[in-house]
Amino acid sequence: MQNITSYITELLILAFIVITFLQSGVDKISDWKGNIGWLKGHFSKTFLKNQVPAMVATILILEVVAGILAIIGMVMIISTGNTAIALYACVLSAITLLMLLFGQRVAKDYAGAFTIVGYFVVVILGVMLLS
Repeated sequence: MQNITSYITELLILAFIVITFLQSGVDKISDWKGNIGWLKGHFSKTFLKNQVPAMVATILILEVVAGILAIIGMVMIISTGNTAIALYACVLSAITLLMLLFGQRVAKDYAGAFTIVGYFVVVILGVMLLS
């Protein structure tokens, strides 16, 4: 119980990562064709237009790994107080969000890019607290 109260902010950030990234990963898996189709249109006028399936697969893997690391990090914090895996989850989440931000900026979807900033701030707070 001591670790929960001592690391409540970090645990809440990790829960945010789990919900955000695992849901996104499940969505990509369950509607692969729909996601690819929409994103092909989204990137149709960019130099990334022929890379959409590879980009989605890469993001999918990173999201799922970040979500799983966040779950493991939560368990490690609660059981031992060790924050290393939690930090890795936050750093990988930040890298994933930077990749998504890059894609939104390339596609000139500035509103979409702006929404990523909120997620990024939360994840960077996690990095700061766990570093």
